[in-house]
Amino acid sequence: MEGIQTTKQRFGIIGDNPGLNRAIEKAIQVAPTDISVLVTGESGVGKESIPRIIHSLSHRKHNKYIAVNCGAIPEGTIDSELFGHEKGAFTGATSTRSGYFEEADGGTIFLDEVGELPLPTQVRLLRVLENGEFLKVGSSKTQKTDVRIVAATNVAMFDAIEEGKFREDLYYRLSTVDIALPPLRERKGDIHLLFRKFASDFAMKYKMPTIRLSDEAIQLLVQYRWSGNIRQLRNVAEQISVLETNREVDATTIRNYLPDTGSRLPAVIKSQEKSDFSNEREILYKVLFDMKADLNDLKKLTLELMKNGNTQDVRQENESLINKIYNDDQDDSYETVEEVMDVLQIPQKSQQAPTPPPTEPVIDPYHFAEEIEEEETLSLHDKELELIKKSLERHKGKRKAAAQELGISERTLYRKIKQFDL
Repeated sequence: MEGIQTTKQRFGIIGDNPGLNRAIEKAIQVAPTDISVLVTGESGVGKESIPRIIHSLSHRKHNKYIAVNCGAIPEGTIDSELFGHEKGAFTGATSTRSGYFEEADGGTIFLDEVGELPLPTQVRLLRVLENGEFLKVGSSKTQKTDVRIVAATNVAMFDAIEEGKFREDLYYRLSTVDIALPPLRERKGDIHLLFRKFASDFAMKYKMPTIRLSDEAIQLLVQYRWSGNIRQLRNVAEQISVLETNREVDATTIRNYLPDTGSRLPAVIKSQEKSDFSNEREILYKVLFDMKADLNDLKKLTLELMKNGNTQDVRQENESLINKIYNDDQDDSYETVEEVMDVLQIPQKSQQAPTPPPTEPVIDPYHFAEEIEEEETLSLHDKELELIKKSLERHKGKRKAAAQELGISERTLYRKIKQFDL
């Protein structure tokens, strides 16, 4: 069995990170067996190196090794690519064709981006893993194949399983051994080594002197996040090698090739609520709904003034309501409750007012409130109900967010929900 350092030299793997060493060690240990392996890790971490190690150290090393990018094959043709097809199986199938599983018989197949496989293809793959059998597209004859499958993915598999995008039984068949490669940001000690290797390779390729980094530039590389991992680092090294005439590169120059290298503090982004009213009619209903809410608030304030007559008490108890109606973004705002009463033409109750004669009939001062309610059209009532339902659906039943969108208080919305029995 080869050692880790020997394997690194053989396959050009650079770095001494414990996570990387553990991944290579597991690949060396499982290579002599026929166990299915699932390689996981972010995009660009070098997952393609692991299946090559496994194939080269196995008893299948003299047979074919086929790497298949499952995400690059259209869904309509992937079954034909993997398992082959018979002549006339579909439009354009002018002859019988062997698939990758038939061609790789006795060897190894590397299924990259296996998480992108459509569900029908996953069923076919599961059958190959279980008993080595498959059917060509358009054929009823079962064929046998002896292949070792090594798969790789950058997809969160358990999330894909929960969303119904990947079969759980297939996942457990593929991941008999799970080899996880760490992202480059967790291999800070390897970043400068990798950059030097890439810079040297590109210097030879383009026949120019090798670029050198200052201490500040090295520190900047090490602290950078590298969301694209090794692939992104390689691209940056190539760009600098080709574009920079000065072969001594400092941090300022490096920063020009690294996106988002300014502030490392988390950005605070104000989320803007997006109105999803699809047409002018719904916008009009929203305006009418807001007007009705303001009218209800106005009626409440008016009744309080008529009932109490004491403007000081009304001001204290309804200060927020008065501000909302008369002082909220209005040019003609009113400074006092007395001015409000003058506009509404509601006289204050005098402390010296004579008591009406007992013989006169008592008139209910609130009878007009019910009359106003009766005059409201059924159409507006229905649209109000519709707007409340839509808002609750958009915010998944969260009353506070729905109330903010509708421009009413949460308490008012709760009362509406009870009123409409939602």
